[in-house]
Amino acid sequence: MKSVILIAAMSVTTILLRGLPFIVFRSKTPKYIAYLGRMLPPAIIGMLVIYCLKDVTLTARPFGLPELIAGACVVLVQIWKRSSLVSILSGTVIYMVLVQAVF
Repeated sequence: MKSVILIAAMSVTTILLRGLPFIVFRSKTPKYIAYLGRMLPPAIIGMLVIYCLKDVTLTARPFGLPELIAGACVVLVQIWKRSSLVSILSGTVIYMVLVQAVF
């Protein structure tokens, strides 16, 4: 019974949190929310790139080559296909192949 109550409470909370912005901003979205909607996605991607590359050692073998090659692959596939999912997936696969089989 505790599990059912816990799941119900989490479900209601999730629904409220996802629906609350639509209830609060029915008429018009404030300018600062629209600004955040435009600026946060690139900022978050930038933070993720920095986080992923923070432990790369440029002075020791393999000198960051797997990361550089996989990153270039992500950029090129993104330009070519315009699909974030495909570009990130291809970069991840290429990075794992490079790390496991090449370097």
